[in-house]
Amino acid sequence: MPDKTVTKIDSDYSPKGQLGQKYLASGKSISMRLWENEQPNKPKEPTAREYETVGYVINGRAELHIEGQNILLEPGNSWVVPKGASHTYKILESFTAVEATSPPAQVHGRDEN
Repeated sequence: MPDKTVTKIDSDYSPKGQLGQKYLASGKSISMRLWENEQPNKPKEPTAREYETVGYVINGRAELHIEGQNILLEPGNSWVVPKGASHTYKILESFTAVEATSPPAQVHGRDEN
């Protein structure tokens, strides 16, 4: 009998979070989100989240400010933000990236303030 637990997500209908992220597929222990055409900005106050994040840049450029480091993110780059690490992003040019978070960022308000 084939597995019926596989779910297909159409991002045209995905919900958006307060920070502008679009929620994609989500499982019990991992989820994906899309940051699409984020525009240049000043870095926000650093934050620390209760989940680990890995990301991949599709286009544009941004700086990841994390634990005293400034890391330039460009197309083809990927990164990791460990759970609890103080960090923020500064978008340098229109930026699109996909991230995976574990545990899922949107569960229990983990993705908000």
